[in-house]
Amino acid sequence: MVGLVLTVLSGLAWLVPGRARADVTFFTTRAVLAELFPRSERVTFHTFTLSPAVKARVERRLGYTLVKDRYTVFEATSGDVLDGYALIDDELGQHQPITFATRLSPRAIVERVEIMVYREPRGDEVRDARFRAQFAGKTAHSPLRVRQDIDAVSGATTSSASIATGVKRAAVLIEELELSGEAAPDGERRAQPTPPPGPSHGGRSLARS
Repeated sequence: MVGLVLTVLSGLAWLVPGRARADVTFFTTRAVLAELFPRSERVTFHTFTLSPAVKARVERRLGYTLVKDRYTVFEATSGDVLDGYALIDDELGQHQPITFATRLSPRAIVERVEIMVYREPRGDEVRDARFRAQFAGKTAHSPLRVRQDIDAVSGATTSSASIATGVKRAAVLIEELELSGEAAPDGERRAQPTPPPGPSHGGRSLARS
């Protein structure tokens, strides 16, 4: 069996934000990448700081203002073949951020979504495989909205909508950062990126109306 080589991931604990009192952690960064890319030979990563132009374009596509301008993209390869991308991010649930990972194909088609950390006292039914399976095959051009192309989990409507929002953002970011040819990572691809100055909680403000 081909082993999964994860390049110097021991220093990536900063990708999963600090735990709240109700946190339940289902995957660490290392574990979720092994789950998403079980047959890949190597997983590397690089960090993008969004230029004002790229950030503005992403925000126009999403329809809201990003609260951070720095994202880390994981890239899985086997030999010279690109297996896909992954992005770990947060999206606000009812009151707390949900940490999740999205795997996308080399063409930025969503292939899999995993919940990494769930912090709410209820609504973790979004971990259900049937709910998550709805995202497979979606792209940045899909609505990715509850009651349009995503069915919410009963009793977890807010969390369902949050995951849909986050997956849409991941797909748009991969298109803009990896496929457009207009964005460049911060320096060369390296084994260990410099951690951001502090934890962030998703692409949007944590305040909900």
